[in-house]
Amino acid sequence: MATDIKDAVHAFDAAAVMRLLPTRPRLLALGEPTHGEDTLLDLRNELFRQLVEQQGYRTIAIESDCMMGLVVDDFITSGKGTLDDVMEHGFSHGWGASAANRELVRWMRAHNEGRPASEQVRFAGFDGPLEITAAASPRQTLTALHAYLTAQVDANLLPCTAEALDRMLGTDDRWTDPAAMMDPSQSVGQSADAGRLRLLADDLVALLDSHTPHLITTTSRDDLDRARLYGRTATGLLRYHHWMADTTPARMTRLCALRDLMMSHNLLAVAAWGPALVHAQNSHLQREKSSMQMWQGRVEWWSAGALVSAQLGKEYAFVATALGTIRHQGVDTPPPDTLEGLLYELPDDRYVINAPQLTTALGDTRPTPRVSPWFGYATFDPAHLADSDGIVFVKDVLRS
Repeated sequence: MATDIKDAVHAFDAAAVMRLLPTRPRLLALGEPTHGEDTLLDLRNELFRQLVEQQGYRTIAIESDCMMGLVVDDFITSGKGTLDDVMEHGFSHGWGASAANRELVRWMRAHNEGRPASEQVRFAGFDGPLEITAAASPRQTLTALHAYLTAQVDANLLPCTAEALDRMLGTDDRWTDPAAMMDPSQSVGQSADAGRLRLLADDLVALLDSHTPHLITTTSRDDLDRARLYGRTATGLLRYHHWMADTTPARMTRLCALRDLMMSHNLLAVAAWGPALVHAQNSHLQREKSSMQMWQGRVEWWSAGALVSAQLGKEYAFVATALGTIRHQGVDTPPPDTLEGLLYELPDDRYVINAPQLTTALGDTRPTPRVSPWFGYATFDPAHLADSDGIVFVKDVLRS
């Protein structure tokens, strides 16, 4: 069967990826089916370097805390801090321990050395300040936005003082209590203070937006962009905390949807900078609904990729990654009747697959969905083949 699909299969490089697309997209999204494997992150790094050198891309955005990502961006653009500090404080979800992520940051800093700002590469985290067990306090973002506006606009226009804001926020640990994920009654998200903070956050963002003509001339574009990041993150966090306190059956659906909504807002902001490579789990970047089996049952929601694609159209492209084996996690050679099994028969280690051509080549043959033997690996659903611009296939993922 492998000979039937040879016209759809190409050696992996940036040029092959770009040939899949009608135009250079503003956001080129590369998904991954599992986290924490440097084989996949090394491939991402290689693609990004080639996109920078050959296609004029200037930004990489990854599935990491958007606020922590500012630490990485400061380092690669200005040399602020040390590489060790950046890896410790610039990534969420434990991604800072990855050798591939360290190499990415090192290369970006070296690339920017001596270059003018217009030619420098940039880094962004586009996830919210969220973990599966908890969400951050809105303190950092609300106080940063308040401080920015205090320095730039008439104090009489501010909806509250910094001291009043501090009192309503209270201690951070009441926001970050991990017990709230499983027990809504432990969340402060629907308390009187949280309700007041949601209104104040909305007022602060409105004040920011209404003074854009002034702010864009009196502060730098980067400072204004960061203030907007503070605003959308504060409102997103407060919204997320509100629904953490929900007791209805729709609670987890709402929380999953709100996380991807925050991701989509951050990606649209990244798109405003210019062409960017986006990297995250396939399910966050696909154009279809995402789904997950949770303790309360199956939940479905629109992915960040679906939300961004609906706004950007052809300026958004999605290339999924599929893989053959992760033997150190018990993922062995895929069955031959699956899509991964079909691609595994090919001789080389990495390929770029033209999804529409592959769909045509398969004809009436419908690969069987692969069953994942490990919870940390999400197999590629062949029913989504036609909704992807392409597939990157990695034959064997080696232990990091």
